[in-house]
Amino acid sequence: MKKYLLAVLVDNRPGVLTHVSGLISRRAFNIESITAGYTEEPEVTRINVVVSVDSDDELEQVKNQLSKLIDVIKVVNVTATENITRELVLIKVHATAETRADIINIVNIFRAKIVDVSPSNVVIELTGGEKKIDAIIEAISDYEIIEIARTGAIALSRGPVPAKSM
Repeated sequence: MKKYLLAVLVDNRPGVLTHVSGLISRRAFNIESITAGYTEEPEVTRINVVVSVDSDDELEQVKNQLSKLIDVIKVVNVTATENITRELVLIKVHATAETRADIINIVNIFRAKIVDVSPSNVVIELTGGEKKIDAIIEAISDYEIIEIARTGAIALSRGPVPAKSM
């Protein structure tokens, strides 16, 4: 299976995210991640969805079905364009006086930030690509990871905005 990131621009109305995710899941395609947020236009929401499909034909089927939804303005396969993709992760790690310096070194190597400290743990924040996020999780896994929260991928195409629905 191959992962594709689709940007779905929709009318900002209640229930639209449910319609988009429901359509994809009803067709038995796996949603790896889904994020939604406002855009530069208050009446438009951008839904970033990472789907796993077996073929280009299945990807076209997903895009075509999404395009048929009433509230969908445009569907863009961001994976097919030169793009900037980021994800945010928060990682809560058990930290003792003995391990804190080692954890701080790992945080610095990845250019992450410690955003909270308590006597027994630290919370690390990192923004980057999926591979960078996976790498810090692997590097920090020698310590006790208490909790992880990941946003899923968001992306923008580089250069001019694609003019037509894809």
